[in-house]
Amino acid sequence: MTRTRPPGTPGEYFDDMYRRAEDPWSLTDRWYERRKYDLTLAALPQPRYRSALEPGCSVGELTRRLAGRCDTVLACDRVAAAAGTARRRTADLPNVEVRHLLVPEQWPTDRSFDLVVLSELLYYLDDAGLTRLLRQTADVLEPGGTLVTVHWNHPVPEHLTTGTGIAHRLADMPGLALVADHREEDFVLQVHRRTVPGGPPPLSVAAAEGLV
Repeated sequence: MTRTRPPGTPGEYFDDMYRRAEDPWSLTDRWYERRKYDLTLAALPQPRYRSALEPGCSVGELTRRLAGRCDTVLACDRVAAAAGTARRRTADLPNVEVRHLLVPEQWPTDRSFDLVVLSELLYYLDDAGLTRLLRQTADVLEPGGTLVTVHWNHPVPEHLTTGTGIAHRLADMPGLALVADHREEDFVLQVHRRTVPGGPPPLSVAAAEGLV
């Protein structure tokens, strides 16, 4: 018998969290979060990207950091209050656009991206939603583009899986090549590159600079 995941985390959960606090997970204050964001940026295999997509941006803490490495960043969140906070916190960054969008239902299709960052997002989706979002990611991610995923790795009642579970799911997805896999007790950070059928495998950072 195939075991399916339960329905995705209801929207009311997120609305209630942001109703209680502007930054309910203390993303702007905790050393854990700052260090995780530093590792996320350090794991990017290219020094610069043309266009980044960050669904589930929350209050825009990671968004601000991505803006320093990208020509443009499109960030979005399903909670209007979170998107509003992210918009205010990035108002001084002309290369950042923040939208109030529910993904995967309202996935942005008006452009392609060479970087997609899915941070603390995928474990809220049920099987159908996760499959749909990953397919949408592959559709907008340019050949050779970078997909970064980073997720908490401890069980949480509102999470349908863990960072390890997300890694297993990504391993079964065609068209992605794993180029970095950073695992700690608390979170799993992976970097994939978008491949094309019959195309060459992605170069390592050192190989791209002619070091090997």
